[in-house]
Amino acid sequence: MLWLCLRFPCLALEVFPPESEPAVVVALQRVQAVNEAAQAAGIQPGLRLASALALAPGLQVHERQPAREAAWLHMLACWSEAFTPQVSLAAEDELLLEIGGCLRLFGGLPALRERVRAGLVEQGSFALQGLAPTPLAAQWLARAGVEAPCLGADELPAALGPLPVQVIDGFTQAQQRTLAALGVRSLGDLLALPAAGLQRRFGAGLPLQLAQALGERPDPREAFVFPEVFAERLELPAKVSEAAMLLFALRRLLAALAGWLAARASGLSTCRILLEHEDGLTASELALSFAEPTADLARFERVLRERLEHYRLTAPVWRVQLLADEAQPLAGRSLGLFGQEAAQALAPVIERLRARLGEAAVHGLACVADHRPECASRAVPEAQAGGSAVAAGLRPLWLLPRPQALGERAGVPQHEGAILRLAGPERIESGWWSDAGQGGDVTRDYFVASNPRGEWLWVFRDAQGWWLHGVFA
Repeated sequence: MLWLCLRFPCLALEVFPPESEPAVVVALQRVQAVNEAAQAAGIQPGLRLASALALAPGLQVHERQPAREAAWLHMLACWSEAFTPQVSLAAEDELLLEIGGCLRLFGGLPALRERVRAGLVEQGSFALQGLAPTPLAAQWLARAGVEAPCLGADELPAALGPLPVQVIDGFTQAQQRTLAALGVRSLGDLLALPAAGLQRRFGAGLPLQLAQALGERPDPREAFVFPEVFAERLELPAKVSEAAMLLFALRRLLAALAGWLAARASGLSTCRILLEHEDGLTASELALSFAEPTADLARFERVLRERLEHYRLTAPVWRVQLLADEAQPLAGRSLGLFGQEAAQALAPVIERLRARLGEAAVHGLACVADHRPECASRAVPEAQAGGSAVAAGLRPLWLLPRPQALGERAGVPQHEGAILRLAGPERIESGWWSDAGQGGDVTRDYFVASNPRGEWLWVFRDAQGWWLHGVFA
């Protein structure tokens, strides 16, 4: 087995929107986390708030939000499912991923680690990576900031030896003083001591942890339970009045959704975003729809951006929720030999048009078994487009909403000049069973024609005269 520990040292700060000015998170008047600008001003975790304000008078101060941190770590666990189905919540700021069986899928260990790092950057998050054959060793390496991989059990003593004893949880202040008195400063010093003596002084837990870290004793970890239905909620750090400002929080929810779908080999055709308002107002709903089931985060974000650009909030939003309860299994696809991939490439274009123009403005066409051109197709969702049509002569794909009456001169129909008939007639007599609202009974002779401008037209003649019904591309 090979465990990757992701430790989030700035988790307390990452639940707030990023700021270019110095910003800190505090608890009990002590600085818990700092951004780069605050660090450049000389502020470090552990500093008293008064001292931090003296170093940076315009400091942005956030109270620590443990509930938000837990929710964000939960979403990161869902996101990490895109890399492995074996995920554990190791600590309040750590995730454990068993990646030994997934390396070939991602092109090897370096490629996998880089994809994890890049994915976290996209979400505005940072993690120290510890890699070892045992979960506890991976945690200790991540806490010490050692990202060099330890790939074999025989390498563990050498990899863990230089680490400070502070990477081990659970030492009381009295025990820390005892370690200092014994001259024990590193794990190597600790491993050199007899296990029986360590047990007498520090209890049975410490020798057990050392044995687990070295792979000498089992270290079972409770698996993270992924929800059967994705319904994640995220509280915003401040009320939002502009829809575009929701992108920061919603991107995080969508990344978690993409990981949740990847582990199930499933996709979504639609999902819902609930925008919760204060003062008892009914939540607003924002729907994202896709041309075909997908689990692609880039497509999720692209459609979200388009929707937010044209969405107007009815009231300030303080919390958002993403609901996805209609996941569908994604079928495997074969690569096309003659360019069938073009249909797949069209799906993102359809989604962007929908997001910009509205659901009703973009649709597919399904053929209907009817000889009358205006009744031979109907608007349907893209996934239902197609079907069989009645065999017919040469017809254009572009029909006018209603036939346009044409004038005549010396018996010749006119449209930007005299029309020259090129092919036809094609006689259509049909619809005697329906009333006028459904097309009605028609008797027409259709011709393919052209005019002096070089346009190819589809015209017909009936008892009332000449009509333009379609234009060829």
